[in-house]
Amino acid sequence: MASSTVDSSVSDLFSSAPALQSNLEILSPDQIELAKILLENGQSHLFLHWSEPGVCDNEKLGFFDQIARLNSSYPGGLAAYIKTAKELLADSKLGKNPYDGFSPSVPSGENLTFGDENFIEMEKRGVVEARKAAFVLVAGGLGERLGYNGIKVALPRETTTGTCFLQHYIESILALQEASHKVASDGNQTDIPFIIMTSDDTHSRTQDLLELNSYFGMKSTQVHLLKQEKVACLDDNDARLALDSNNKYKIQTKPHGHGDVHSLLYSSGLLDKWLDAGLKWVLFFQDTNGLLFNAIPASLGVSATKQYHVNSLAVPRKAKEAIGGITKLTHADGRAMVINVEYNQLDPLLRASGFPDGDVNCETGYSPFPGNINQLILELGSYKEELQKTGGAIKEFVNPKYKDSTKTSFKSSTRLECMMQDYPKTLPPTARVGFTVMDIWLAYAPVKNNPEDAAKVPKGNPYHSATSGEMAIYRANSRILQKAGVKVEEPVKQVLNGQEVEVWSRITWKPKWGMIFSDIKTKVSGNCDISQKSTMAITGRNVFIDNLSLDGALIVDSIDDAEVKLGGSIKNNGWTMETVDYKDTSVPEEIRIRGFRFNKVEQLEKKFNQPGKFSLED
Repeated sequence: MASSTVDSSVSDLFSSAPALQSNLEILSPDQIELAKILLENGQSHLFLHWSEPGVCDNEKLGFFDQIARLNSSYPGGLAAYIKTAKELLADSKLGKNPYDGFSPSVPSGENLTFGDENFIEMEKRGVVEARKAAFVLVAGGLGERLGYNGIKVALPRETTTGTCFLQHYIESILALQEASHKVASDGNQTDIPFIIMTSDDTHSRTQDLLELNSYFGMKSTQVHLLKQEKVACLDDNDARLALDSNNKYKIQTKPHGHGDVHSLLYSSGLLDKWLDAGLKWVLFFQDTNGLLFNAIPASLGVSATKQYHVNSLAVPRKAKEAIGGITKLTHADGRAMVINVEYNQLDPLLRASGFPDGDVNCETGYSPFPGNINQLILELGSYKEELQKTGGAIKEFVNPKYKDSTKTSFKSSTRLECMMQDYPKTLPPTARVGFTVMDIWLAYAPVKNNPEDAAKVPKGNPYHSATSGEMAIYRANSRILQKAGVKVEEPVKQVLNGQEVEVWSRITWKPKWGMIFSDIKTKVSGNCDISQKSTMAITGRNVFIDNLSLDGALIVDSIDDAEVKLGGSIKNNGWTMETVDYKDTSVPEEIRIRGFRFNKVEQLEKKFNQPGKFSLED
């Protein structure tokens, strides 16, 4: 490839990298510009071992293809990345506290109690708002930490029906969309946009999962996949980019973190499109919290009622519990922000600010700083304005692992990282930033630990495993039905994969059956009871539980035009739970990471494929 002429001021720059200088003739003008950026930012070491022209030329061009990608995918390009890295690495070496000068206080927010009048009103308001919302799932991770080799969103949320997380999320959004259309005054049938942020690791597998399952009932035009790129690794405190140990023509890269979702949305052009379509809210959520949609309608109602620009979903947290606390920070110079402060930073910050006991429980038995669960609701207009100022960049951090206390060299390369929930750090003091607290049993049961790690968790702390995640779904559904008037027998304790969990009746339903509590209450009447050993799966919409006594397994599926009444006494041998050893490789990964599987001994299974009214007592 013909080179462009290089003037004398530039040739001085290239003299710091003679091996590169001798290869300029193979580079395009754009590639020479990229080379200048690298040299101007102290990266001449990247070219130390380049071969003479004519040797490995394709690899050299491949190197600049990678540099072009790294430069275009980062707000401000590689020069900005290296500059920020130098600043953050210098602060890290000095042990600088990012919260110096800030005093913590408890921010204002809404504490909701499931099933009370306020909760029901907030849910109803949330349903009205849902048609003006877009949903964004950050799903860049594989399930390796769980002991599962697939993408996390393909993992079954529960194994009674085998519904995977992604299917549940899509069906929940569709149920909200339909419920919102029903209460809309203008009759406008808008489709709720669903964005999935993927990574190199998950992109094609997420696409395949959607296509193989016809997008789980959603229109393919509603779904957009945005792929995040990785960022360059850093070798030392001077922010010298790290080369791949096996390839001198390749930069080592690592994920930048889920904070990338903001710059991807900004550069995608979707925000303008949504504003033009009259949307008002953007909801961000993570990949494996199977209870999340129990909390979405009411939280959205809070955002609308309080006119929050930022609403962080939260749960009560015990003082010093290993979950970040949502905190208001006020600086001596007047700056203020409401953000997540990691638990290991919150206690020392409080002690340094005139609270000698640090993070302690208040009269409620919980810390006054609620636990952040990384689900955000942002008001679209102010979000777009803010991203126009920042270009979508989120405040970053660096976490190098130093070889020793001199902090002069790293054990292995590091990189800049950013988190989705740090978005409020750049907001002006006038921004309305609050939180919505929900009961943990209702809203939060992430699946992120493998069985071995979960079994080591101190007693009383959450396991956050596939076992506890599935059991939490049965507990939530049982308690929701209890609140609706069903006598659901109390759970028994059982040890599965080394974790002691409560085993409730295995109750599941599709989101279209009951998305909010007031809807569920209309589906339940009379004296109903369900024994602890029972399994009940409702996959139809118009299924009503009326004077039902269940002791066994009941599976009911129906088309939308069939109205089905479940009543009378149903007793059978049901499904039993068999324990499974997580080391037993003859069992599929997604089962053995739970420590149990169902033996479907006996069940009553009914399918209603014709329109009309039906009763199970007939």
